[in-house]
Amino acid sequence: MAFGTHPPRSLPARGASPGFRFTLYAFLSVALMFLDQRSGWLERARYILQGAAYPIQLAVNSPSAAWHWLQDSFETREQLRAENQRLRTRTRVVDLRLLQFEALTRENAQLRGLAAALPPVAQRWLPAEIVNVELNSLRQRVLVNRGSSNGVFRAQAVMDDRGLLGQTTHVGPWSTEVILITDPEHAVPVQIERTGLRTIAVGAGTSGSLALPYLPGNADIRRGDLLITSGLGGVFPAGYPVARVAEVHRDAVQPLAQVRATPLGQIDSDREVMLIWFGEDKTAQMQPQKAKPR
Repeated sequence: MAFGTHPPRSLPARGASPGFRFTLYAFLSVALMFLDQRSGWLERARYILQGAAYPIQLAVNSPSAAWHWLQDSFETREQLRAENQRLRTRTRVVDLRLLQFEALTRENAQLRGLAAALPPVAQRWLPAEIVNVELNSLRQRVLVNRGSSNGVFRAQAVMDDRGLLGQTTHVGPWSTEVILITDPEHAVPVQIERTGLRTIAVGAGTSGSLALPYLPGNADIRRGDLLITSGLGGVFPAGYPVARVAEVHRDAVQPLAQVRATPLGQIDSDREVMLIWFGEDKTAQMQPQKAKPR
């Protein structure tokens, strides 16, 4: 090579002409449309691409999706908590109403029994709730929530659906003290229903016992006999159930029999009692009946 001369430059290769590229792309487009028309190639390609792109879309959308999921979760939890609170409140209300319904059902049944137990001489009756109880060997008394404002009067008969309980003693405006038939100071003229024999039942100082201290040893009385009010004394009309004979003891050296009876009224478990009104001829004669000295 001679000094000072330059090597020949290589000429750049000429690319395909625009017409050729257009023809090639047109041919490929027609071929793709033909394949897609015949075999759904593009649909399958789209299906594959969609499956391949899903992880990418999931990764891109994960923060936003996680945030919305947390929001929905907290909202759902709050809704569930509020709904649970409403359900608990409703359950308590339903339970309370159920208890009230059961109590009213028992009370209605009890009142129906009380009304059915009234002798024909009773004009009307009034339920009263026991608010205080005093049961000991010296005093057998209860306090009820009815008084003179309800028409209650002294020496008024008190009973439950099983039998006689006692009579009113001290009447206040809104409460009344009731002396029970088991009180040692109380005596009830009774009659043995089976034989018609009359005697007096005296309180023994316990809620489940009456004494019949005035029966002779040869009196026709036995265990299981029903004692009813005899109507004597002007306190209780005849026909009220009082007690049932529980024990009869006879001693050859004793002139009187030892008889114990169990009151029919549930003195130690009653929650409600009934105050009874009789005819005018009965109420005018009523005076508290005291036990005779033993």
